[in-house]
Amino acid sequence: MKRDRVKGLAWFMMLVMCVSFSWPLQTEAASDLDLAYRWAPVHYQDTDSTDADADYLTSVNYDGDWNAKNNWENQDDDVGRLRADVYYSVVETETHWYIAYSFFHPRDWVDYPDFGLDTHENDMEGVLAIVRKDGSVYGKLEGMVTVFHTNFYSFTPSDSPLTNGEENIDGTLRMVTYDGAPHPTTFQEAKGHGVKAWNGSDFPGGDGVIYYPDRYTGEVPTDGNDRSVKYRLVDTFASEGLWAHRFDSQTFASWGSFAGDNGKDNAANAAWGWDDGDDSVARGAMATDPAHLTDVYFNGLGNFSSAYVRNVYQ
Repeated sequence: MKRDRVKGLAWFMMLVMCVSFSWPLQTEAASDLDLAYRWAPVHYQDTDSTDADADYLTSVNYDGDWNAKNNWENQDDDVGRLRADVYYSVVETETHWYIAYSFFHPRDWVDYPDFGLDTHENDMEGVLAIVRKDGSVYGKLEGMVTVFHTNFYSFTPSDSPLTNGEENIDGTLRMVTYDGAPHPTTFQEAKGHGVKAWNGSDFPGGDGVIYYPDRYTGEVPTDGNDRSVKYRLVDTFASEGLWAHRFDSQTFASWGSFAGDNGKDNAANAAWGWDDGDDSVARGAMATDPAHLTDVYFNGLGNFSSAYVRNVYQ
């Protein structure tokens, strides 16, 4: 009996020490939303003063329907509908999480009237966050690949082990502390909306919107120079969401390409249609096969698995 009491006391003291020193007793898996929130970028969106709200982030169905052919026309009708939403999807292998963030605008535009094929209805570009599963709840960010029209750019945090692969690393990710944790930063140009890592500079022309992630709340900027706006994280795979409409002919003209009839027809792509024209990775792989893209783009991967634990895209 005495020995049992001593054993019990020892376990009690160990529990007290774990609590006192904040040692984790057990690492619980984060939800996809929490994981996406943890690594969601603080997003610097440049705006053009001739039509600043055309550069606001929003959802594909911001106007209340999934008809992608009326998004251009409806963009100016009610600016209050342009609530900031950013789509995310999580794909998981044995060693990594891959989080694709998609930024949508109703227009890819220019500010002169004879726009011809320089513009198109709908615009979706974004980033892929590469997160190593290191035993902690949210893992460790190792790299990011961004979509800049028909080119991809690679960036890594200063402490990343990743090195150049078939593609060169284009720069270092700047991290800023938000809600008590470091987040990567991204920059999106006005009008054309290509995405790269933020370089630390102010917006060209001095006006732009800084978007901060939120699990549940999306806001509309007060104007084209609002420096604190929340964007809501929206699951790409949500019921009746973006992925659920992938075969909807009102939304998509073909696989991964939005329907659009202003400027160049059907020119915008969802994440599963993103393509770098001169790499060796298949169209859409940033979303559908991110482990392969990572293996091609980077060396220094260390313990690395391409075996998917879950991948809704496949």
